[in-house]
Amino acid sequence: MPKPHHAAPLPPPPPLPLAAILPPRHCPLATAVLALLSVLLATALWVLLVLPPSQATPAALSDAAAADAAAEAFAAIGEDASSPLSLGHIVFGIAGSAHLWPRRREYVRLWWDPASMRGHVWLDAGAPAAPGPSASGEGSLLPPIRVSEDTSRFRYTNPTGHPSGLRIARIAAEAVRLVGVGGGGARWVVLVDDDTVVSADNLVAVLGKYDWREMVYVGAPSESHSANTYFSHSMAFGGGGVALSFPLATALARTLDVCIERYPRLYGSDDRLHACITELGVPLSREYGFHQV
Repeated sequence: MPKPHHAAPLPPPPPLPLAAILPPRHCPLATAVLALLSVLLATALWVLLVLPPSQATPAALSDAAAADAAAEAFAAIGEDASSPLSLGHIVFGIAGSAHLWPRRREYVRLWWDPASMRGHVWLDAGAPAAPGPSASGEGSLLPPIRVSEDTSRFRYTNPTGHPSGLRIARIAAEAVRLVGVGGGGARWVVLVDDDTVVSADNLVAVLGKYDWREMVYVGAPSESHSANTYFSHSMAFGGGGVALSFPLATALARTLDVCIERYPRLYGSDDRLHACITELGVPLSREYGFHQV
């Protein structure tokens, strides 16, 4: 009996070539779409990894908003914005404490000129009256005193620092708000400690090199290697003075409260300012005449 004849199995179909699945390399539209999707995916992952869930929107200003802040900073100035810099264009924010001010004010008296300077001493509480005859006429010889806003609503979790760093960091914003929109001729906000000694002529000469209409962050690292290693080699230390162009100070005032809430573990005021200025995309312009020992 003859065996039944079975047909040979058909070979499997050949796999589709890769060119039939992916768009051709020379297709610009497909390349652009893939690039856009990659950028969107990378951005979404960065936001999820870097920012806490409650702060999914970064505080950094957009380019348009930053430009608006710069425009506001000198929109109300009647004089020529390119005229030479003078002390009257600088607003000083002097950080102090009510406890130390009776002694530290003698440092400020060395350099403060009430006839040509403007600004305030920012304390954590009202300063006690100075005893003895040295108090006579003191109000006209020293900067006026302001009490900083309460900062107890902000988180502070650094185990070795002090929450006063929050208050001192906010002096930049408080100084801008006190001056008002347009700045009243202000071009710079200079932040110093109550034991900082300022050379007024040198300060004007240094800041006069910069275009104050841009966002500029001027200062110097510490002269202590260990301090720079612990904090940053690209951070201005407040003991030597920190200068912010008024457009930068205006932009910072808008974002500072939201920004410092993202960094509760930072140590003090200088590193908080540095973090928030970095978020605005402004690097440090180093001037080594700003001495921090």
